[in-house]
Amino acid sequence: MYALVGILIVICVAFACLQFYRRKKIICKINRMDCCEKACLLNKLLEPFGFCYLAKQDIITSRTDAWQRQFGYLSLFDRTACRFQIVFECEPIYFYYEGKTYLIELWKGQYGINIGAEAGIYYADGCLPPEQFQKTHFKSVPDAGMLKMGMSLYEKGQKLFDIEGCHWWLTGFCMGKFCWPEDLSLWMSITFPNHNALCQFVEGLSHIGYPYHDILTCDLTVSFCFSRPHSKQPRCGGCWRAKWAQWKNQLLVKLFLFATKPFICTMDRLLYLYYFLPRTFRRILSYKKNHRQKKKQKAVHTHGL
Repeated sequence: MYALVGILIVICVAFACLQFYRRKKIICKINRMDCCEKACLLNKLLEPFGFCYLAKQDIITSRTDAWQRQFGYLSLFDRTACRFQIVFECEPIYFYYEGKTYLIELWKGQYGINIGAEAGIYYADGCLPPEQFQKTHFKSVPDAGMLKMGMSLYEKGQKLFDIEGCHWWLTGFCMGKFCWPEDLSLWMSITFPNHNALCQFVEGLSHIGYPYHDILTCDLTVSFCFSRPHSKQPRCGGCWRAKWAQWKNQLLVKLFLFATKPFICTMDRLLYLYYFLPRTFRRILSYKKNHRQKKKQKAVHTHGL
């Protein structure tokens, strides 16, 4: 019996020594790589997940050819997000343009171990009555329907990042940070193809409660701040679930920072996880977007769309 315990102790000590040596070797390997080499490798790893890394701002953002595009949008995601460690505030803005119902929705909040924001552009054929908005599957706009968008995300007045581009789903995620959605403010600018589209969108903003004096327009660009949501929030009915999800998110952020503490920037932390804990790396990057799209797909089949 004592011999067996001794053998187990020796095995555990040997395993710990091997892991320590492996960890040191990986740290040295990453430190020897130059920034361009690391950025290229990380973007290659991120591509299958639909994301890319912006080194200048140290954030993860979505690609225009992201696979998530094929699933579009269904309000079911907003209602079930807390179950998958996503706690956010959202602002759906509906408007009619050229015989279609358009939806530009904004999100800001905690996405697992990330603070982030999103802006997506979707549409449905025909002019839908408002009572159908929550039941309809909206499709992602094609390339011709993408708009130039810009977003700046602030936490308690401190800028986290700003990003712009012609996109259908513009996003930005700061990894290894924690906050409550109420502490975030998202400044948005959207450039429309013509004055009619801009006016219809402004009317959509006004309809959900944005005062006209808070909506800035310049030529074909409209700018506004999404701080306090004007729309009814889907997580209001499950406050306990949001608190539970945030408790777990805060714990996961601490674990992530502890596990990758040899490094500071997101690029180095993710590459370290890729070499040292590849399963954790994949889990973080597929965080809950996979669950989001699966939920949408199930709901689409359920409703027979």
